[in-house]
Amino acid sequence: MAKDPPAIVVHGLDHALAAARAAEALGSAVCLRSGPAAAGYAGAAWFAELVRAARRAHPDVRIDAVLDCGDSPGLALAAFRRSVETILFSGSPALRGKLEALAAASGARIESDAAPALDLAGEEDPEAACRAWLGASRAR
Repeated sequence: MAKDPPAIVVHGLDHALAAARAAEALGSAVCLRSGPAAAGYAGAAWFAELVRAARRAHPDVRIDAVLDCGDSPGLALAAFRRSVETILFSGSPALRGKLEALAAASGARIESDAAPALDLAGEEDPEAACRAWLGASRAR
């Protein structure tokens, strides 16, 4: 099983492209992660298109993606409908159990814990920050 790539929290297309450029330069994979509960304020469609655009611009880079849906099952369902492959869900275990069956049917995964990640909010040079993060992750 392939190791999960280092996660980078992106807040827009510029961040996603910076992360993908850094990964490409280092020959690394990367996981684009949304900000906390981003499914609620930005939406699954926005995130799905952001990921598609990064993949189109960097087709040789393995780009995984995780959309944070908070504790909302409705936002999780919307993410599945938009073909978001992995969501972060912090709702009750009972709701998670129900969502897991739906996720499996759509080829999606549900995570409950966010891996350590570089958050690009406020970074003056997002690409340089991504290179440093990805480089340090490779050294571990």
